[in-house]
Amino acid sequence: MNAWTAAALVLLAVAAPACLWVAARGAAMRRLVGASLLSTVVGAVFLLLPQAYDRSSYQDLALTLAVLAPAGTLVFTRFVAGRQHDTRRDDSMPES
Repeated sequence: MNAWTAAALVLLAVAAPACLWVAARGAAMRRLVGASLLSTVVGAVFLLLPQAYDRSSYQDLALTLAVLAPAGTLVFTRFVAGRQHDTRRDDSMPES
């Protein structure tokens, strides 16, 4: 095991569980921060592992994650932490 692998292991063993814990508990805004930070940690791991194994093609995973992670944050914000829906019954709509 070289220094690159050790750095990736430390991120996976320390930072990733902390991010998962934050993403699993609390208010929606706090979960959003945990999920965004987790995508950053995983992206860093995906950049460390190609250095450890001397395979530059593995960096494509990090680039793909860098493009998809903000989109995932937007989806989370829109559907989970989005606006409150009006639950009042609309009298103008016929009953089905």
